[in-house]
Order: sequence, then C-alpha cells, then structure tokens
Amino acid sequence: MRSRLARSARLVLAAAAVTALAATSTACSPDDVEDTGSSPAASASAGKTDSPSAGESVSASASGSGGSSGSGSSDAKTEASGDGDKSGYGQSCGTNDLDFKVTSETQAGGYYLVTAKAKSGITCYLDVNTPSVSFGSGDEGLASPVGQGGEDPIKLTGSAVAYTGISPKTTDTDGGVEFENVIISVTNDDPNPAELKLPDTATVDKPIVTNWATDRAEAVPVIV
Repeated sequence: MRSRLARSARLVLAAAAVTALAATSTACSPDDVEDTGSSPAASASAGKTDSPSAGESVSASASGSGGSSGSGSSDAKTEASGDGDKSGYGQSCGTNDLDFKVTSETQAGGYYLVTAKAKSGITCYLDVNTPSVSFGSGDEGLASPVGQGGEDPIKLTGSAVAYTGISPKTTDTDGGVEFENVIISVTNDDPNPAELKLPDTATVDKPIVTNWATDRAEAVPVIV
C-alpha cells in the first residue's frame, strides 16, 4: 500500500515538472523575442523615411521663394532704368516733357500764343517743326499749318522756350463753334496730348497754327 502511494506521488510531481517546463518554454519562445525586437526597428525605419520627405518639401518651398524675389529685383531695375532714360540728354521732346502756357494776343485780329518749356531736369529737342493742334475731336477743329517761322530742331532746357501761334477763326462769316480748351501735341501720334484751358472762349472756324519758333514775333499767324 505504501509503495503505491509513493509511485502516485512521483507521477504527480513528474507531471507538474513537465507542465512547468512547458509553460516556461512558451513564455520565452524565440519567436516572441524576435517579434518583440522587430517592432522598435520598424518604427525607427519609418521615422527615417518620413524625415527626408519633409526636408525636401521645405527646400522646394525656399527655392520657389528665391525665384520670386529675383524676378521682383529685375523688375525694379528695369523701372529704374526707364526713369534714367527719361531724364537723359539728346532725346526728342514728348508732349509730357513740356510745360505749356497760353495767352491771348491782339495782333492779326487776335490769336493765342502758346509757350512751351522743358520740365525741370529734362533736356530735349523739338524735332518736328509744327505742333498738332485741334479744338475738340472733330476734323473741323483741326488747325492747318501756315508754314510761318520755324527752326528745326529747337533745344529746350532750363529757361529756353519755343513759341507757336494759333488763330482759331480765319473766316469772315459769323459761324463757328465755341471752345474753352485747345488740344496740343508735339507730333500727330503722340500718346499724351495736352489739353490746355484757354484764357477766354474761342469761336473756331478753320483754325491755323504756325511752326515752332524761338522768336515770338514769328509766331503771329497770318494767312498769306
């Protein structure tokens, strides 16, 4: 009886030892160790992949900004160069290079004397002998040149001036259209004509205009 009990006890102890050994092997399985170690490595690898992409994005953005800045600088230089050319010497006068004054004169039945002077800092030449003058926008208000006086070219700078005379009415009839302003430009195709206020209201009918002259006596419009 004692022998059977001892054998049963040894069997129970052996079974317990086998169960404990199996449990230990399962907890410390090489597969588990391998899986546990791979997770941090994968995370680190993912972090390295994302970081360069972000750097590349910042670099591209900086490059784009630099390109835009360079373009703006070029435009600024172009504008500065244009201003420098405008105040240079030896250029032809544009209408917007000049200041004008209109006075009413009594000679030759009455006419308007226009005095032209270069704006401050500008030196230019009146290359075209006769100005383009009109009252209103219609052809009937366009002044015809009479060919009086004239110097070609006339240099305008500082206090130097040029004169032209405008007779608004050359007919003996009572007809005509009244205007309070006259339009003048140095050439027919000048993009910036000047509209000048007249000292009084003009009755216009077949107007005429003289050439530019440095002597105001040569700017009295007379039909020969």
